This record gives sequence, C-alpha cells and structure tokens, in this order.
Amino acid sequence: MDDIYREQILEHSKYPHNFGSLDAPSISHEELNPLCGDKVRMDVQIADGVITDVRFSGKGCAISQASASLLTDELVGMSVEAAKVYSKDDLLELIGIPLGKNPVRLKCALLSLKALKAGLYGVGHIHDDEEF
Repeated sequence: MDDIYREQILEHSKYPHNFGSLDAPSISHEELNPLCGDKVRMDVQIADGVITDVRFSGKGCAISQASASLLTDELVGMSVEAAKVYSKDDLLELIGIPLGKNPVRLKCALLSLKALKAGLYGVGHIHDDEEF
C-alpha cells in the first residue's frame, strides 16, 4: 500500500470528518459487518433532491471509519440520483488502496456505502452479494 494512502486512512480514522449524528435526518440507516463487528450509521439530510448534510457514526477498524469519513466529504452537495449511482469502484478509488484480494477488508471499506445506499433506496438491508 502506498504510504500516502496509508497516511490518509490513518488520518481519517483518527480524526474523522462529519462524525456524529443529525437531529432530524431525511434518512438514517445502519449496517453491520458480521465478519468483524464493524458498524456504521449514515444520517443524511436532503433538500430539493440534493444532499445538504451528512454525518456518520459507528465503530470499527481504521478502513471502515476512514472510508465513511471520506465518503461523507464527497456527498455534501451531491444530488440524490448521483449518490444512488456512486459505485464501489468510486469509493475504492477515493480510498486509494487495493482491497480486491481481501474480502473482509473490502466489506469494511464498503460498509458506509452500503448503509448510504440502503437508506437512499429505503430498503431494510442490502445483501453483500448485490452490486452497489
């Protein structure tokens, strides 16, 4: 793993951006990675089809927390439609580390995106094998 990306992950996990909760979010959804116990909840405020504020909370490894922090930075100002098509490849590129050969770490990295998509689509749970 490139040192600059390692530093970015450590920085975001120690000092996460947008950590906390919203008082009255438009959507809120929590996901759990049963393989390691990581948990992420995404609270999203939406106005006129645009994400105006977002917070995440939870606990877990550096990758799950840094991924959520990085994702929240990307979401503010994004349309709901754009957020719905934001892909796992988009998030993995944002994180900047190759996780394809480590399925447990991949699940950690994508946990915040999974929570976001489940909330945006209004579903109770998105299965791990579904493409999102």
